[in-house]
Amino acid sequence: MKKTYKAQNINCINCSNLIKGSLEDEFGEIAVNLEAEPKEVTVEIKDEKSEAHFINEMADIGFDIIDE
Repeated sequence: MKKTYKAQNINCINCSNLIKGSLEDEFGEIAVNLEAEPKEVTVEIKDEKSEAHFINEMADIGFDIIDE
């Protein structure tokens, strides 16, 4: 299922490219909405384990997911 997360520290197209370049091989196509505030990242999530892994990987590259 596609899921959208709000993320901190995403500021520009370079941040978007870093996320895509780092994570698309593992998670498939990732969309980053630079127009939203806070910025949004949409990704295909298979299950809770995959979701937790995605959140950890985002944090590892410097983009924390905001709990809503």
